[in-house]
Amino acid sequence: MSHKQQAISGGKWMSMSTAISTLFQFGQVAVLARLLEPSVFGIVSVSTLLIAFFSIFANLGFSNSIIYKQEEDRQVLSTIYLLNLALGLLIGVIVFFSWPLVVAYYNEPRLEQVIKLSSLYFIIVYLGQIYLFLLQKELRFKAVASIDITGTVVGSTVTILLAYNGYAELSLIYGQLAQQAAKSVLQVIYGRGLFSPVLKFDLSLIRDHLRFGLYNVGDGIVGFIQANSDNILVGGMLGVKQLGYYTLASQLAVFPISRLSPIVLQVAYPILARFKGNTNELKKSYLTILDLLSYVNLPLLAGLFVTADSVVPLFYGPGWEPTILLIRIFVFVSLFTFLSNPLFTLAFSKGKPKLLFYLNVITLVIKIPLVYLFAQYWGVVGIAMAFLTATLANLLINFRIVHSLVGSFLGEFAQNIAKPVLFCLVMFGAISLYKAYADSINLVNTCVEVGIGALIYIGLTFRYKYSLTDLKTMGKVA
Repeated sequence: MSHKQQAISGGKWMSMSTAISTLFQFGQVAVLARLLEPSVFGIVSVSTLLIAFFSIFANLGFSNSIIYKQEEDRQVLSTIYLLNLALGLLIGVIVFFSWPLVVAYYNEPRLEQVIKLSSLYFIIVYLGQIYLFLLQKELRFKAVASIDITGTVVGSTVTILLAYNGYAELSLIYGQLAQQAAKSVLQVIYGRGLFSPVLKFDLSLIRDHLRFGLYNVGDGIVGFIQANSDNILVGGMLGVKQLGYYTLASQLAVFPISRLSPIVLQVAYPILARFKGNTNELKKSYLTILDLLSYVNLPLLAGLFVTADSVVPLFYGPGWEPTILLIRIFVFVSLFTFLSNPLFTLAFSKGKPKLLFYLNVITLVIKIPLVYLFAQYWGVVGIAMAFLTATLANLLINFRIVHSLVGSFLGEFAQNIAKPVLFCLVMFGAISLYKAYADSINLVNTCVEVGIGALIYIGLTFRYKYSLTDLKTMGKVA
């Protein structure tokens, strides 16, 4: 199978996984928004932030180094595996005993039990994670997709059942743990044919992996602060209720786009790593990724922007109106973010992860003062605007780095993105016109708005971009 065929096949499976997981996530949020108050979502988002931060240290960038180096040595992999297990246990203990600091910062006693339970995540996740890395390295995306889908179904089911039975914020924590437990078990089952660990722990064997991962950790720390400083400050300055509004707005506008990142990271990077020295191929692949992401993401974002005032009351229920403006701001955050994501494939394929570290440092220097300043004047909306401004700056610097890696590309990029932008403008105008004449916000009118947008965008895409024959050919290859 050629690299192109592998990419199409991998993209098919990961797209299916993304679509199913996203639908389950939306369904879960729609149910929970009617069962739980906004502060519950703010409390759980604190736990999510804590997990994301400490995961940086436990991973040490081994996923990228294993793929980049095409590592197969059993003793090396065993050392990495045992090191990850040890780090996971250590970090779990640190998280468990961090609860007093977290409770004091957010002034929220309910966080104590949430943080203690969240510490179990690190013991669970690293039991199977190395097998996931190896499945990605071997381009076994069908298995990766199956694992992700199963975990999502298990997690959503546990969360909703517990929420109905009055577990409040703990329902989301138990759901996260159930999801990761299911994924870890399946990772071992699917990946055990690729690796069987031995009792070997020799750090000298993984010196190159540790060196490769050093910038990953540095980039991860700076990237975490850069990406989440707004969430941290919302909760600390404005309380967990405002953080709840902020979190749900972000989930609706940013989550679907962020779910496409695994397709870029899991499909494109392992393939591009195999011809890392061919700059022309890397440039073509980078532009192809941007093109595909634009055609998929732009209509979703444009549609969400124009229908936000209709979707929020129906999707979340009453009481969530403050999220509408936040969602519309996050639409542009998502736009700039998905255009930035493909740099990852170039930086690691070129063996230059330090570029991502430098980019995050610069963005952080821009973002932190803006978040603090804007929050003083405009509250939670100001923080969202600061996030948007910093994301735009990140994109501009991102494109400059891409130019340094593969040469001039903006002309081709502009030509590629012109069509989906034009299609979205036509779609936006048609939906706005319908809304001007619709008598009220209800399920029927919202479905009509979504239908109008989908028919226009899909019709224009088939007419001017991809024919049905092209899509059938892709399906046969996959």
